[in-house]
Amino acid sequence: MTAVPPIFPAAPVRVEGLGLVLRQWTEDDLDAMVAVFDNPEADRFTPIVSPFDRQAAADRLTRSRADQAAGRRICLAITEDDGVPMGEVLIFRDEARAAGAEIGYGIGPQFRGRGLASRSVRLMITFGYDTIGVDRLVLRIDEHNEASHAVARATGFAPDGEKPVLETVKGREKRLGTWVHRRS
Repeated sequence: MTAVPPIFPAAPVRVEGLGLVLRQWTEDDLDAMVAVFDNPEADRFTPIVSPFDRQAAADRLTRSRADQAAGRRICLAITEDDGVPMGEVLIFRDEARAAGAEIGYGIGPQFRGRGLASRSVRLMITFGYDTIGVDRLVLRIDEHNEASHAVARATGFAPDGEKPVLETVKGREKRLGTWVHRRS
């Protein structure tokens, strides 16, 4: 049986639950996006450009809209009650598996320690299985990112047991472990 690729909606997406509203980024959010991504951890653990300024935010917004329209990925601002974005959660095609998807996230430094990452990932797990139709979800995590390892464990992901993937990002070699979540 051939795996069916997931369907990423091109229309605006809004996911609510667990005290959060995950919604599309808007032009009004550019300063908040800078606050989320212009920090050493985002530079160290993500492929996001650094420094991350207002132009980088505008470019990311444009690119995320184009990617969603093309059915490649969905980037959502993490908010409480639709307020100021405190982070981002995204879901995109897993290039290694046709019917799978990968989840990524980033939380602004001033908002860490509130369970935003775990709650956002839980919402995206449900969204991935029930709305997009994936059969498996993955997180790819830098071997030194202990906070993300804790989020993976807390949300039901387990290491896949394979060797870490070596990737060069921003001129630095990273070892990324793959954590897998399968629908129970």
